[in-house]
Amino acid sequence: MRQLVSQALTMFTSLLYKRTVIVLTLLLCSGVSAALWNMSHLSSKLIETQALQNATLYAQALNEARTLYSSDAVDRIGEGHGIIITDNYTTQDKAIPVPATYLIELGNRLSEQNPGMSVRLYSEYPFPKRRNDGGARDTFEREALQILRQNPKQPFFRIEKFQGRTALRYAQADILTPSCINCHNTLPDSPKKDWKVGDVRGVLEITTPLDSFMNKTKEGLRGTFAMLAMLSMLGVVGITLVIGRLRQTSKELERRVIERTAQLQEANEELVKEQEKSESLLLNILPKPIANQLKEGQRHIAEGFTEVTILFADIVNFTQLSEKISPRELVRLLNEIFTGFDQLSEQHQLEKIKTIGDAYMVVGGIPIARSDHAKAIAEMAIDMQRAVAQFNAKHGTTLNIRIGINSGPVVAGVIGTKKFIYDLWGDAVNTASRMESHGVAGCIQVTESTYEYLRDDYVFEERGVIQVKGKGEMVTYFLSGRKVKNLVGTV
Repeated sequence: MRQLVSQALTMFTSLLYKRTVIVLTLLLCSGVSAALWNMSHLSSKLIETQALQNATLYAQALNEARTLYSSDAVDRIGEGHGIIITDNYTTQDKAIPVPATYLIELGNRLSEQNPGMSVRLYSEYPFPKRRNDGGARDTFEREALQILRQNPKQPFFRIEKFQGRTALRYAQADILTPSCINCHNTLPDSPKKDWKVGDVRGVLEITTPLDSFMNKTKEGLRGTFAMLAMLSMLGVVGITLVIGRLRQTSKELERRVIERTAQLQEANEELVKEQEKSESLLLNILPKPIANQLKEGQRHIAEGFTEVTILFADIVNFTQLSEKISPRELVRLLNEIFTGFDQLSEQHQLEKIKTIGDAYMVVGGIPIARSDHAKAIAEMAIDMQRAVAQFNAKHGTTLNIRIGINSGPVVAGVIGTKKFIYDLWGDAVNTASRMESHGVAGCIQVTESTYEYLRDDYVFEERGVIQVKGKGEMVTYFLSGRKVKNLVGTV
């Protein structure tokens, strides 16, 4: 057994040494790769989020600029000041641009100052002069017009290739305000003259290139990748050194494990033997069901039984015998008698409760209830008389036995925490004890309750009324033996 354990440990440690470095290296590389991928993913999301925030702020700024221009400039000028409001303001004196033209040119200025950025205002109803570049020019713009017309409160955006560069295209609905309605519905060249407040006039699109940000982020990530790769290599070297150190101490550990395993095996064998002794001793003291309850942790064990039969027996003339022989011989003889009684209690499946001096107590019907408890006790009593007779014949003694039996309800349980005992309580127990103490040597005295259980199967002699201590007058019977039954009847 020890050799098999040693071989198994050797094979396991050898396999462990061969695989550990590879497994740990793969785990480390996997962790680093996962971290790098996560960093790259987070960086891309951060760039997208920042670009979206910038586009939203640009769109808000442009709308606010147009609203301010329209309400605080155009509306205040009105008519009669000699100033013309037109989209072709550059070719006329005292002319200023209409708000839409102002917004377009403001977007163009922003685009010029931010290379790659694009600001466009387009519509399904462009003015005739802007028909070439005022309508949708690609798939994104057509989708933006369609989606924003259905849901003007939510912007439409996505990242895609635009003019050869990766860019965020952000589109926002251009909604008509009260200050714009009159202009759009009265201008001679307006393509639509039934506009209402809240209609989607067109789309304001802001395109922001992302490739420069992504390139810078990738450069930073490459440096991070290189640093993590170096750290990974150092980690692998460290793991290798640690494994090497472990290999140096493995043989000593293996030897100690083998020795300890052998010691534990010996200890386990001894423990099993001691447990078997303890189990046997416990079962000699307590019934098996009660012992199992104690082992399961129950500390208060008590149960009531409505129908049991209790037997008390006392060895008559044993005191006189003790004056003639040595104490050692006395105990040996008493042990021989009670050992025989113990074998009879096992034979009749009865529960021995205790011995007190030369008295013996046994009960039928506990801890497992049985309907023939009285009959089993009666058989036990008859066999006890026979056992004492055989003992006298063997040793040349003149011992006799006095037996008392009673049937009734009892409470059974375990008392004490040290040297505990399984015992009985109740009036039926006291009465059984009185049947023995008020009995006659060589006779089996039973109460009327036991007699009722046994009258059909056993022969009785009525003793009559006797005075019983603590009970008063009682009718008792002597059990003489079993009835002999034949095919005709009972004799």
